[in-house]
Amino acid sequence: MANERIILGIDPGTTIMGFGLIKIVNKKMEFLQLNELQLSKYDNHYQKLKIIFERTIELIDTHNPDEIAIEAPFFGKNVQSMLKLGRAQGVAMAAGLSRDIPITEYEPKKIKMAITGNGNASKEQVAKMLQQLLGLKELPKNLDSTDGLAAAVCHFFNSGKVVGEKSYTGWDAFVKQNEERIKK
Repeated sequence: MANERIILGIDPGTTIMGFGLIKIVNKKMEFLQLNELQLSKYDNHYQKLKIIFERTIELIDTHNPDEIAIEAPFFGKNVQSMLKLGRAQGVAMAAGLSRDIPITEYEPKKIKMAITGNGNASKEQVAKMLQQLLGLKELPKNLDSTDGLAAAVCHFFNSGKVVGEKSYTGWDAFVKQNEERIKK
């Protein structure tokens, strides 16, 4: 039997959550799916978080990924936006952790560097490179889904390497690696 695994990549967001799935067969990538979850039609932030959690669980239960790669929120000027992105990322991570799937978090520059060789590449440059790497016929209108796919491809490219990113195999590992966050 071939050595196979599935990687789910997630670009968290409260307006659009992008995701992509790749299958690795004998160290070669195969494109499975990319899509986005449109959340702008919902006014309630907590409703959006619930939908992100439910959709991530649905993706996990449908595709049975072996690993999840998630883009870390970038540090912008708007604290409220950062907080909302962090919450979106958190509920997506909680969905994966609830199914005992290892999660690795990547900084946006690390993902761009892995895909294009340039940590400052545009979304369009990342999407075009993914199109070439995976033989995609066309690109989506919104590039949040290609950002999710890019996280999965970045994870594949970094497999087996020692990376300075955070990786969790379950709640116990998360707690051990984040003891400073625990309120006593």
